Amino acid sequence: MKSIRFFIILLIQLSLFSQGKSQITYNTSNAHSHNDYEQRFPFWSAYYATFGSIEVDVFLNSGNLIVAHDQQQVLLKRTIDSLYLEPIQKILVKQNGFIYKDTSRKLQLMIDIKTQPVESIDVLLKKLEQYPEIINSQSIQIVITGNQPPVDQLKKYPEWIWFDGNINQTYEAETLKRIALFSENFKKYSNWNGKGRIPGTELLKIKSVIQKAHQYDKRIRFWGAPDIVNSWYAYIEMGIDLINTDHIDELSGFLETLPDRYYKATATHQTYNPTYRNDGMDRPVKNIILLIGDGTGLPQWYAGYTANNQALNVFKMRQIGFSKTSSYDNYITDSAPGASAFSTGKKSNNRHVGVDHTGMSLPLITDLVDKKGMKTGVVTTGDMRDATPASFYAHQSERSNYGGILKDVLKSPINLLVGSGDIFKDTIFAQVQNLFDVFTSIEKANWKSKRPVIISDSIASKRAEVDRGDWSLQAFEKSLQRLSENKNGFLLVYEAAQVDHGGHANQLPVVVRELKDFDKVIGEAMKFADKNGETLIVITGDHETGGLTLTAGEYAENFISGQFSTGDHTAIPVPVFAYGPQSHLFRGVYENTEIFYKMLIALKIKSL
Repeated sequence: MKSIRFFIILLIQLSLFSQGKSQITYNTSNAHSHNDYEQRFPFWSAYYATFGSIEVDVFLNSGNLIVAHDQQQVLLKRTIDSLYLEPIQKILVKQNGFIYKDTSRKLQLMIDIKTQPVESIDVLLKKLEQYPEIINSQSIQIVITGNQPPVDQLKKYPEWIWFDGNINQTYEAETLKRIALFSENFKKYSNWNGKGRIPGTELLKIKSVIQKAHQYDKRIRFWGAPDIVNSWYAYIEMGIDLINTDHIDELSGFLETLPDRYYKATATHQTYNPTYRNDGMDRPVKNIILLIGDGTGLPQWYAGYTANNQALNVFKMRQIGFSKTSSYDNYITDSAPGASAFSTGKKSNNRHVGVDHTGMSLPLITDLVDKKGMKTGVVTTGDMRDATPASFYAHQSERSNYGGILKDVLKSPINLLVGSGDIFKDTIFAQVQNLFDVFTSIEKANWKSKRPVIISDSIASKRAEVDRGDWSLQAFEKSLQRLSENKNGFLLVYEAAQVDHGGHANQLPVVVRELKDFDKVIGEAMKFADKNGETLIVITGDHETGGLTLTAGEYAENFISGQFSTGDHTAIPVPVFAYGPQSHLFRGVYENTEIFYKMLIALKIKSL
């Protein structure tokens, strides 16, 4: 009975901690340079990294304060003046009393007294009085830690001297005002080595200490704590105010890029409940919807899943395979041959669109389905002339040749092209208008036009959940409605272009928002497939971008964080998801070119 009561109390406490979690916005102001004097460039390394706190150990020796870790280092005679006080004073003089150019930032200088406290502090006070710029600055806080005077004597020291607190000490109200923060030995509460998760009971102890410090309206830091990336995530999640580190460059880089690697969803979407009525069945296919997540690999999918209440439409699909993405001339593909593999069934060189490795034009799947009387549409959340959409209507050896790509659309059987792109200034735009009805937005477009339609809508390339609104869903639904009116079926290619953009920029929030936007489209496609009964859906990526690794997350809070290993593409195989009749064809591990042939088999079309 006691054990049950303890478990209930533990759950309640953890719930309260979760609800009261610190809302700190973390940056390098939350970084503490532990034993800073042991850095290659004492003070300067942490200062240029804009750390919020620097710690220096001092020994009183022959009337001077020597910076050292032990008595042996005292012999080096490195003084606190030369290493810290003089550099700080020069900066303050140069910057009119501010330590950082960002005048809102402050620096805490923690001086760890290793010798007799009263005598050592007296020498320190006399020394600091020689640096009026420091003691009068509002952007510098001097904090005494290590050996300290009796608690009842703290009030007698000048107001510009602060003290490190002991969380288990009882302080009078006036004395508590002199406490700058609380520093605790991490090992008193946990034996965690920084890997995996902190054991639940140990986590409860640590959070209890953090909560107590915050109730006093004080910051807290733990020394003797693990000092690796995984542990830094844990400290942020727990709300520890100052992250103790010996690795200035690594922690600095981690914190500076944290906003780009940290995402917590404020909005989620409901997923569709598929019927699986025709899924995996060997039945006729009239329509194919090919959905391409540019730069989308398994980490991108799972990041979206984590940030959407552990639900994605794509993860409800049962027919799953993996595509190997290398190009003809490179282990790591770019989007041009990556998408051309789907449209031609051939490996080609990087930057090649719709041509083989020699530059010779290849028959496209759009050409082949046209012979069967099917209509084709291409929709993208990027530029319609870019590599992925262009792979379904153009033949160019250079993907950046937008003029040549647009010219190729004149010879393409494509019925619908939707995306962004300033095509109106192109020299052949008049020819385009002779063959297509051209519109500047999906709202203004005549979706029932008898002629082929091009919609160049600037909103297409704006960011999901920021400026694009429900454009993606509207463009997809309207395209689907137009093409499905064709009695001989259709091929609709949709590209979620900007998952790739987020990967290149190493911005996880962009990746996840775009992925979630893409998944809404996938849900609509599945809904249509269930209702229609003759539609095959194929979902994949042309490659993975960013080398994303997921390093932290919390399902209950729709929170995800990760690290990127590159700003470019990787060779990691990407998942292939399929739904509807003939979806079983897409199981297994195969070259990306096989997707082309599997679609033709599903449609019972012989390749040329």
